[in-house]
Amino acid sequence: MQDSPNGFDTPMLGLSKQAWRNQLKQVATQHGQYSALGEDHCAILIEDKPVLLVTFESVESIQKRADTGQPLGWELVKELGWSHLCLLSNGDTWFRDDAVLDHFDKLRDEGFFERFEEVVFYGAGSGGYAAAAFSSVAEDPQVVVVQPQASLAPHLAGWDQRFPKARRLLFDGRYGFAPELAAAADRCFVIYDPRVVLDAMHATLFALENSILLPTPHLGTSIETDLLEMQILYRVLAKAGSGTLSRTAFFKLYRARRGHLPYLNNLLEAVSRKQRPFVSALLCANVARRLKAPRFLRHLNGLARAAEQGRLAG
Repeated sequence: MQDSPNGFDTPMLGLSKQAWRNQLKQVATQHGQYSALGEDHCAILIEDKPVLLVTFESVESIQKRADTGQPLGWELVKELGWSHLCLLSNGDTWFRDDAVLDHFDKLRDEGFFERFEEVVFYGAGSGGYAAAAFSSVAEDPQVVVVQPQASLAPHLAGWDQRFPKARRLLFDGRYGFAPELAAAADRCFVIYDPRVVLDAMHATLFALENSILLPTPHLGTSIETDLLEMQILYRVLAKAGSGTLSRTAFFKLYRARRGHLPYLNNLLEAVSRKQRPFVSALLCANVARRLKAPRFLRHLNGLARAAEQGRLAG
């Protein structure tokens, strides 16, 4: 990798898709390699050492993020001097393209992953599926996946009807059933919300000897965004790269949810649905005191008025 980090500091937010692709390719070729993989995928390699982060992302998910508009791994390239292999898809393809499969076959056969002291595979959703599935090409990697699908093959996961376009994809054959392939990893960390039933069903399929399930109730269906907003996703990946990520380490970082209003709003709604006014009052008092959150103060005042009216009526 070249010494100058300037290309990674180039703003990429607010660009059209074509302008964004052009900028991405320019930075990639300046600092590493850009490889087109068929019509809907590409691979970007920024090679330094000693840790390699392999991420699976879609163009759309990157452009929706309100941080840098860049692939996730570039932040760790800048801060930690890691290597980064980013697989990009045009839409949710689950990376089930022969060109992508062939690319990983080639990297494995060439011994590419043996160059690094540690390899970390990461992805969310369809990228989480791919990260787990392709992790089998490296020896004892760390795998961190967020809301992954285990498979969308009808005979294995016909109960998941959320992705009708994916029914045209072939999930059998090479790199097919993600939990089975991730079983060769050193550790596979699966982050999911157990209250999102279909996500939880996929997560249970990863419950193997080397897997560590990390339930994050009340985060919902956009967990990657929440972890970024809580500023802990990069720290989770950094710990994975140093071999220090564990259940305890994750939940220490996850204490940041106590200051994350989307999580707290979901928690308040869940408690309110259970009609537990005392618990709601404790939650609202705590959040209003710590964060000066108007919604929680209003809710607390409303509970107080309802309790007073009930006392007077009694």
